[in-house]
Amino acid sequence: MISMVMVAVGVYARLLKHAEAAMACLAVDPAILLIMVGVLTFLITFCGCVGSLRENICLLQTFSVCLTIIFLLQLAAGVLGFVFSDKARGKVSEIINGAIVHYRDDLDLQNLIDFGQKEFSCCGGVSYKDWSQNMYFNCTATNPSRERCSVPFSCCLRNADEAVINTMCGQGMQAMSYLKASAFIYTNGCIDKLVNWIHSNLFLLGGIALGLAVPQLVGILLAQILINQIRDQIKLQLYNQQHRADPWY
Repeated sequence: MISMVMVAVGVYARLLKHAEAAMACLAVDPAILLIMVGVLTFLITFCGCVGSLRENICLLQTFSVCLTIIFLLQLAAGVLGFVFSDKARGKVSEIINGAIVHYRDDLDLQNLIDFGQKEFSCCGGVSYKDWSQNMYFNCTATNPSRERCSVPFSCCLRNADEAVINTMCGQGMQAMSYLKASAFIYTNGCIDKLVNWIHSNLFLLGGIALGLAVPQLVGILLAQILINQIRDQIKLQLYNQQHRADPWY
């Protein structure tokens, strides 16, 4: 049921809008990725469910092998991400910079960036001046945009007493020095904030990883147990048939 919901959401998102902006900064369209994950999940769970109900060894082995491959891929991704942390950081930086460039091109992407900057209290990738990569916020003298040298409102320091959000609070902040701008906006980049958050929440991330791994390992173990039980039943049936054919039985 979950996999079918994932496919439905992916199809709806793909049909609802064009994904040029998402494709420009991400390797795969999120809607297509959601559809692929949903279909793959459905096929794997279908093999496990039908295989256990019909006691089909082929389907159960397919289910067990697929879970094993997924578990090993997750393990390899975690190890490679830890070993090649610098390359992983570079890839994250590349994705964030691509998202900054296409900030105004996709409303969902814009909302995602604003949410991340507000949650992590950051602005841009490395610093707030990264927003100059965006054509609307570019700080060159030839830029005719009204938002020249600005940053999004999600970079601004929040005031608890402010009832209405001032969406123009980032006006001209890139033209200010680091010290002056820090009185109005977050000047630190989101990459360092994200790395610091990961380091401070290693136990939480480890718990999530364990929560994903345990059901997979349990599924592999139960599938193998059921396969062995079915094989034992088949051997017992063959043994009984052979002895029933024996006139001395």
